Amino acid sequence: MNKPLLDVIVVGAGHAGICVSYYLTKLGVSHLVFEQGRIGESWRSQRWDSFKMNSANKLNLLPQQEPYFGNPEAFTGAIEFALALETYVQQKNLPVKEYCPVVAVHTDQKRAVFRVTVSPEGKETTYFSRQLVIASGGQNRILLPHIAHHLPKSVVQLHASEYKNAHQLPDGNVLVIGSAQSGTQIAQDLLRSGRNVFLSTARVGRIPRRYRGKDIFDWLVEIGFYDTPTDEISSSSLLQVRNPQVSGAGERGKTTSLQSLARSGAVILGRADRAQANTIYFQPDTAENVRYADEFSRHVKQLIDEYIQTNKVLSPLAEIDSDDLPDEDASCASDLTQLNLVKETITSIIWTTGFRGDFSYLKLPVLNEEKLPRHRNGVGAVKGLYFIGLPWLRKRKSAIILGIREDAEFIVDQIVKSSFQGSK
Repeated sequence: MNKPLLDVIVVGAGHAGICVSYYLTKLGVSHLVFEQGRIGESWRSQRWDSFKMNSANKLNLLPQQEPYFGNPEAFTGAIEFALALETYVQQKNLPVKEYCPVVAVHTDQKRAVFRVTVSPEGKETTYFSRQLVIASGGQNRILLPHIAHHLPKSVVQLHASEYKNAHQLPDGNVLVIGSAQSGTQIAQDLLRSGRNVFLSTARVGRIPRRYRGKDIFDWLVEIGFYDTPTDEISSSSLLQVRNPQVSGAGERGKTTSLQSLARSGAVILGRADRAQANTIYFQPDTAENVRYADEFSRHVKQLIDEYIQTNKVLSPLAEIDSDDLPDEDASCASDLTQLNLVKETITSIIWTTGFRGDFSYLKLPVLNEEKLPRHRNGVGAVKGLYFIGLPWLRKRKSAIILGIREDAEFIVDQIVKSSFQGSK
């Protein structure tokens, strides 16, 4: 049966794809959203049980979304957030098709349209659209370093997306590799469960959970920290900076620092470098990583202080946050540069080493040598193709839920302009 020609197809029904669908629906643009699993699938399946959002509920609302929890200052879990997305789709009557993985996208040169092949229940079906939005995100292929393949099979290895809780691990100690948001939060979760934890660190910043009477995200939004445009970034290394350590766990969230984890019993190590038989070797950069996180926090607080002074904002003095106090001597840093897994009774390793996007279904000349999208501000290298939900898509805020509304409005505006130009 011939499918009608759609104005737009959106790939992915996470918060980014759903937000695009809202604006398209509002303008009466015919479209469908294809999701390989359930609405908000990555939030449902790639988070651990005790996971909490890093930003408060009030910052995670989509356009015209009713507040879905009583306390706007609280931090919700991943499943609750996914259910809120599902409710939003139902309330706004958005045309989302679940369990419809997109397996291939081609261009139909003769008709000048996109040919999108989906495979619900293994049965391939083809749809056509004038324009296409890729909202499948950058977290659908796990990243594991080469040393993961040089460890004994007796050691259980899980990626952060596979970890749920300490009960799924065998008895014994745990090595967590990676000290960004996921690594420090999973280490916290394991420590609360009574496990002994070794944490392999990297060069990652930290921000305090609260500062001078406000949640840190409230300050970062107010001072314009997230409004930095991608086009103004001259150093590509800044675009690769990991999200700073912070946690939404607890009543008002909490500051997560390497020194606070050490006080809770974690052994703080340097970057994992190589493995041989039962031994993992680490770089001697532990103290440097501790000091980098301290300096990052100091810099962010200085930006806030300068904003308060310049704009004469009435604000209380900084409260004492023991978890954010700098470790001047890096005394929390272990001087160990190798671990024998057997000797240390380490039976499990959790890799919090991130993801990358899988865009292999795009059979178009739109990916760079690293197989990542070529775009500028979300506008792809092929006419009518757009991307959303990627870090630094247009601004620093593109990586967080708060920034999706602005990006979605921009992308839909580009779609409408292109449609108008094409009708001339």
